Amino acid sequence: MKIVVLEAGVMTPGGLSLEVYKKFGEVTYYHTTKQEQVIERIGDADIILLNKLVIDKEVMTACKNLKFIGLFATGFNTIDVKTAREMGITVCNAGAYSTNAVAQHTFALILNHFNRISEYKNAVDSGVWEKSELTTLYDFPTDELYSKTIGLVGYGNIGKRVAKLAKAFDMKIKVYTRTPKSEEGIEFVSLEELMATSDIISLHLPLTDQSRLMFNEKVFSLCKKKPYLVNTARGGLIDEAALKNAVESGILSGAGLDAITVEPMRNCILKGVEGITITPHCAWAPMSTRIKLLNITVECIENWLNGTPINVVS
Repeated sequence: MKIVVLEAGVMTPGGLSLEVYKKFGEVTYYHTTKQEQVIERIGDADIILLNKLVIDKEVMTACKNLKFIGLFATGFNTIDVKTAREMGITVCNAGAYSTNAVAQHTFALILNHFNRISEYKNAVDSGVWEKSELTTLYDFPTDELYSKTIGLVGYGNIGKRVAKLAKAFDMKIKVYTRTPKSEEGIEFVSLEELMATSDIISLHLPLTDQSRLMFNEKVFSLCKKKPYLVNTARGGLIDEAALKNAVESGILSGAGLDAITVEPMRNCILKGVEGITITPHCAWAPMSTRIKLLNITVECIENWLNGTPINVVS
């Protein structure tokens, strides 16, 4: 088998080795690949492994030997799954590998906002506390999460894990999802009610044609409690101009984002906006999480070769 790893660089920081793929055949590794290089680099490969590159009909038609697409990701919106299915190409994602890491990062953003960690660190580093007459410094108002309402949009593996963490803080939990159910301690509500009654709104849904730019000026106008918005899902869920306006006008108390529309960041209008914290799509990336991801991709290839594929997307 010929295997091409198109985006090895997203996996290898910290010394993580991808040599395990060599047991399946001849492997070519590329640290990163530009979109215009994809067809040439795939060539006559049987298997490709990637993170966020677009693999569309043009690519699949040009790379006639392609049989398996493995993703270093849960989301598969960059893959033309319909064409892959028609051409007999198996597409496998990594399932729930990042559930704990992303849920943890979600709360890191929430706690940073409510405890003002960044501001207090900067105050200490700049000598403000040293000049204080008091034993403490109260320059930045903080708040408890206890009894706050967190609204979760989407209730898959990550959303459920965030809900579990929220329960540990004795928070009230509301959920908007396409498949509401009955669950102790969880109130399933409409999107309108969630936006109007939540102190924190956290996004945990895939990017689809239906969810793209779902959070726009109209939806933000439903907010009544100046909530804090967290997005550790996909940047394309949010109209960034509408978000900027919502934060600057006080409709939202702020936002914590680990995903933006264009990645890596290129002239993003949200950069440097007071009240918006952006991390560089790193929630999924702890070493322990990437090891889990690597093992899942290996299992996907093994099961596909054995005729019992797992994590097949459709």
